[in-house]
Amino acid sequence: MRYLPKSPADREAMLKAIGATTVDDLFAPIPAEYRLKRDLKIPRQMAESEIVDFFRQRSRENGEGYTSFLGAGAYSHYRPVIIDSLISRGEFLTAYTPYQAEISQGTLQSIFEFQTMICELTGMEVANASMYDGSTAAAEAVMMAVRLTGRRSVVVARSLHPEYREVLATYATHQGMPLSVVGFSDTGRVNLKELEKSVTADTACVLVQSPNFFGTIEDVDAVAEIAHRNGAMLVVSIAEAVSLGIVEPPRQADIIAMEAQSFGVPMGFGGPYCGVIATREKFVRQMPGRLVGQTTDKQGRRGFVLTLATREQHIRREKATSNICTNQALVALMVNIFMTVYGKVGLKELAKQNLAKAAYAASHFAKHGKLLFAAPRFNEFVVQTSEDPGAINKRLLGHKIVGGLPLKKFYPELGNASLWCCTELTTRSAIDTAVGLIAESERSERSAKEEDAEEVAR
Repeated sequence: MRYLPKSPADREAMLKAIGATTVDDLFAPIPAEYRLKRDLKIPRQMAESEIVDFFRQRSRENGEGYTSFLGAGAYSHYRPVIIDSLISRGEFLTAYTPYQAEISQGTLQSIFEFQTMICELTGMEVANASMYDGSTAAAEAVMMAVRLTGRRSVVVARSLHPEYREVLATYATHQGMPLSVVGFSDTGRVNLKELEKSVTADTACVLVQSPNFFGTIEDVDAVAEIAHRNGAMLVVSIAEAVSLGIVEPPRQADIIAMEAQSFGVPMGFGGPYCGVIATREKFVRQMPGRLVGQTTDKQGRRGFVLTLATREQHIRREKATSNICTNQALVALMVNIFMTVYGKVGLKELAKQNLAKAAYAASHFAKHGKLLFAAPRFNEFVVQTSEDPGAINKRLLGHKIVGGLPLKKFYPELGNASLWCCTELTTRSAIDTAVGLIAESERSERSAKEEDAEEVAR
């Protein structure tokens, strides 16, 4: 009965209680022309074995055996099998928000350790564990800066993930937060001269991403100097958490908003993911989400408690620091296990592999297309081709390769540019195949142009 709707006897008892004889009597007040007089067009019920087979077939349709060069905020990294083994334990999988500390010690300890490792990774002093994803974390971090400074306007780098900017714009619509967007230079970094002019006495914070949407690493020192000189805060968004294995964390930031999906969270068609906010201890009262702390009981034994949870769910209304009420502890646990399995040395080695694969791919792509942006990068890069990236990607699919993300939708001025990503799962043979097909398209484009020129000459 656990998985079934009400039995015929249950339905009969319910109808009797309301004075109806049949279900048709129940719907009699609805005019006949609006009532459905046929069965629903849905498949018949299936046995468990048939359901399993159905989903296996659908899974194969989703690209089994394909290599993906897509990144842009969702990254394909190896997930150690121990993650699913541990998160499937009933103590974690069925646990809800741990308000009762005395019966939630395992979940609370997991969150505490998650916060500790995030702080070590980012160079911050406190971190939370309750943001939906990187985009909402960035928006919540901006709102946090507005509360802390008492200022209203926000300066955003155009090299921030375009969809993060869209989420922030949605938040800002009814918050009275004017947003100004600063362009990027030829290096792919935020334009510092333009930034200097945009930051004013009313600027609450500057929001940049590093590595940014183009994969390049921002000059955080220079951005921090401009922001702080004008009394504004610096918020740094990190979409590719693995970069922190080798890239210096942005300690100059006042708030870091991170997407931790790369740390053992499956891409899952866009979620659920794991957003994080890390900041200075002096700002903790304005940090949204939850904060777990460590304490001791009357016998001096170590224990964990929910120290801070200043959220709308506690009916604070306009005093709430966030309207995000869902506990993301299970997804944070995946991240926690991933960081524990890899450790400092393993994470650094993982980052090196990503860096090396992207460097190899970028150097070979540059022989047949134009590699945009010269600033240091991590595992993503932008390539501009003569042919439309969509046409190239169609040919790549025939070789079981998902090509880079065309950027024309977000940055029309970049023309036939696309964003490519390499992780530790990207093989050298897949890179060589993709490079070969791009070289082929470039040769075809040149031949077509030469024929056109000859035709004009004749």
